[in-house]
Amino acid sequence: MKTLSSSLVLNLLIHVGLPVITIITFYFLNIIWMKPQRLRRKLEKQGIRGPKPSFPYGNVGEMQKIQAAAIAMKASKSSDGDFVGDDYTSTLFPYFEQWRKQYGSIYTYSTGNKQHLYINDPELVKEMNQSITLGLGKPSYVTKRLSPLLGNGILRSNGHFWVHQRKIIAPEFFMDKVKGMVGLMSESAEPLLRKWEAACIEGEGSGIADIRVDDDLRAVSADVISRACFGSSYTKGKEIFSKLRTLQKTISSKGMLFGLPTYGLRKDVKSLEKEIDSLIWEAVCERKCQQTPLLKKDLLQMILEEAMDHFASKDESKHFIVDNCKNIYFAGHESTSVAASWCLMLLALHPEWQTHISDEMSEACPNGVLDVDSLPKLKSVTMVIQEAMRLFPPAAFVSREALERTQIGHVDVPKGVCIWSLIPTLHRDPEIWGPDSHVFRPERFINGVTKACKSPQAYVPFGVGARSCLGRNFAMAQLKVVISLITSKFKFSLSPNYQHSPAYRMVVQPGHGVNIIVQKS
Repeated sequence: MKTLSSSLVLNLLIHVGLPVITIITFYFLNIIWMKPQRLRRKLEKQGIRGPKPSFPYGNVGEMQKIQAAAIAMKASKSSDGDFVGDDYTSTLFPYFEQWRKQYGSIYTYSTGNKQHLYINDPELVKEMNQSITLGLGKPSYVTKRLSPLLGNGILRSNGHFWVHQRKIIAPEFFMDKVKGMVGLMSESAEPLLRKWEAACIEGEGSGIADIRVDDDLRAVSADVISRACFGSSYTKGKEIFSKLRTLQKTISSKGMLFGLPTYGLRKDVKSLEKEIDSLIWEAVCERKCQQTPLLKKDLLQMILEEAMDHFASKDESKHFIVDNCKNIYFAGHESTSVAASWCLMLLALHPEWQTHISDEMSEACPNGVLDVDSLPKLKSVTMVIQEAMRLFPPAAFVSREALERTQIGHVDVPKGVCIWSLIPTLHRDPEIWGPDSHVFRPERFINGVTKACKSPQAYVPFGVGARSCLGRNFAMAQLKVVISLITSKFKFSLSPNYQHSPAYRMVVQPGHGVNIIVQKS
């Protein structure tokens, strides 16, 4: 009887178990290797080449080796002090630069089960950015990694849900609304100006102070977005901003672009996500219980009303509100404050442009008050900001995924392929910007972007087209206000404590902050 039972079990394993194991093995092999290989062959048939992948992680191993070699090379070199001419992409993204030199401005590579298409041809970038099809969206594996930080808000969502969210949020950042925020932006900058004035007075009788600007600029940006969109001050939302930054650092610390699992981070990320969601929902509940009627609707009120109108489920409504608040809190202050830090670093190296901005401020605002009418007259600060965002754009990539088969110029992009354009490479290409492409020269923008280079579509600090940054007008106005006010009140130079080390933490930011020597004008 025992022998018979053993035989039956063995037969069952052979006739049922082995086929099941074979099917499961084939399924995972298809996902991990065969599918990306099929996508790769479709691109290769169009003449698109790239580094040869290895099983099972594609080109990840090669990327890691190139990255390690670049870091070692940087460590062995002493800085020559040419911060502006420094091609930081060769350290931050050395694999992209190496492959670009080897395969040209369009090539393919893979990370695990994802096949990628790198595009840095200006015409193809233009085609991609101006495409209005919902078949091009945010890469799913990247947005999955960012889910704790952004939920399914406007920065992460795709398809019709993204369109729906854009219709709600975009009008709040139209130029007519932004003009009404200029006074608020000036008010938010006042604490920074007073703090720096006090630091200069306390500077051991010298009248100067060595200031690390990043946190102060971040506080200004956070206060502006808090007051403009949520009707509260930065002080009230300080804990939310702090935890968002911690979560940002945690998520971006493990090579997000590789698309590999990060099991060790899950517990920390989940805990931070819960804390942030709870803090935001607490602020939302306070608004709901507010008895005093609003003089005018802010963005939070628009989001609350939309959630009430379109979601029957309480959970769906809550997720919609919290997710979009997280998106606005994060996007509304992080990129803008980083751009301001880069602006001050470059102005510290080029005092002549400080003089240009200060002189224009004196003419446009003789009473020292910057208002909506004086802002368009500040041409120099506009050019400085444009040039700073050319050389050090906070957004490193334009990224898309073909959610369905899509045509971009002459390239037939198969469904499932992720597309990447490296913005700093476009912004520093000598063929587009001329032989001085690595030089800080704001005057190149004197007649606008269209006259600044051969291919204006290659200037994409805010993206272009349907998925361009909603807060572009808001960010530019805020940068003009903050940089103009600082430059009119102070003279500054780069501190010996400044260490030039651009770092990629979802945005390209000064790795060790920006220190400047500040003196009251």
